[in-house]
Amino acid sequence: MKIDINQRILSAHEAKTAQNKQLLAAKRIVTINLMGSPGAGKTSLLEGVMALLRPDLRVAVIEGDLFTSKDAKRVAALGIPAVQINTRGACHLDGNMMEGALDQLALDEIDLLIIENIGNLVCPAEFDLGEDFRLCLLSVTEGEDKITKYPLMFKDADAVVLNKVDLLPYVDFGLKQFYQDLTLLNPQATILEVSCRTAAGLAELAEWIKQCVTAKRQELARTAMQEKG
Repeated sequence: MKIDINQRILSAHEAKTAQNKQLLAAKRIVTINLMGSPGAGKTSLLEGVMALLRPDLRVAVIEGDLFTSKDAKRVAALGIPAVQINTRGACHLDGNMMEGALDQLALDEIDLLIIENIGNLVCPAEFDLGEDFRLCLLSVTEGEDKITKYPLMFKDADAVVLNKVDLLPYVDFGLKQFYQDLTLLNPQATILEVSCRTAAGLAELAEWIKQCVTAKRQELARTAMQEKG
């Protein structure tokens, strides 16, 4: 008898993810999966946008990294509840890891949960973590060709953030090609240009996140009313 180990592992992940998603929905927590390459600026983006979100939303963060708790400490220094997941070599987060992290959070005190996934343009795109929205980050220092070289990461994104745009005059990045490739691949995606260093575009990103939270919470409220009716 041949046992497909990959299929069994994936099935276990999907079952746990469905359970986590049900829990988050019951708590009316909106979840964003933030993905991008190492060094694209994911943690810096969180640091920059938190001050714009916190007056209106209670935010918590789950940080994914192979080793160290450096990113979680950076977020926690802002007064944001943060849980570190260290995969110790695994290239993505999964449902079991998420369950352990959720157990460490006061879920009744959270409106928005942001998952900063492992820095990787391949594996994280293949694993649903029960998120409501996918936010993909690309920096101009990586090159516009990443859209076509790693299409799975970007084709299912609800929004793509182009970071470090203050460096555009100094790097060889085809901005027009970036827009053409992304629009062809994922015409529904919101595209935002930001610079974490100068704070340009962060207000627009914060507004997009707030709109996502409002829309999803309204959807959850309607679903709850229908189930009661």
